[in-house]
Amino acid sequence: MTASPPTTTAATRPRFFEDFAPGQVYEFGDRTVTEAEIAEYARQFDPQPFHTDAAAARGSIYGGLIASGWHTAGMMMRMLVDHFIPHESSMGSPGIDELRWLKPVRPGDRLRMRVSVVETKQSNSKPDRGIVRSINEVLNQDGETVLSMRGMGMYRTRDGLKDK
Repeated sequence: MTASPPTTTAATRPRFFEDFAPGQVYEFGDRTVTEAEIAEYARQFDPQPFHTDAAAARGSIYGGLIASGWHTAGMMMRMLVDHFIPHESSMGSPGIDELRWLKPVRPGDRLRMRVSVVETKQSNSKPDRGIVRSINEVLNQDGETVLSMRGMGMYRTRDGLKDK
């Protein structure tokens, strides 16, 4: 199967369920992570010392401050919304199958994404929509995968938009 050329934003052209096919690979995003945002997120949602306190983090197994995995997942979601998920057809997600934090994300890291479409299946009971299964990877500036997720999105078909 031939992969589609990478897309840079969801706004480049409208996309619907029919526009996704197994084998497509999309790459996008460029987000620099700051020490302040790591600590701010962690103070609210994951207040472990290696996320909130640079001095304490230096004495941890990580040797320095790292982002919460949930913060990394949140940054991934923001990149997906800004650059991948087609606003005209997205119907949310029925869930994820797997989420892995593979490497720590540190202050100064530059993150980007790669989404690989694995499977598409139109609904038999609700033919106005279909499920797109994908592998989502967050990569750092060295091309290392820091987070991987097997997930799925639900997208409206072109005919489904007409019915709306």
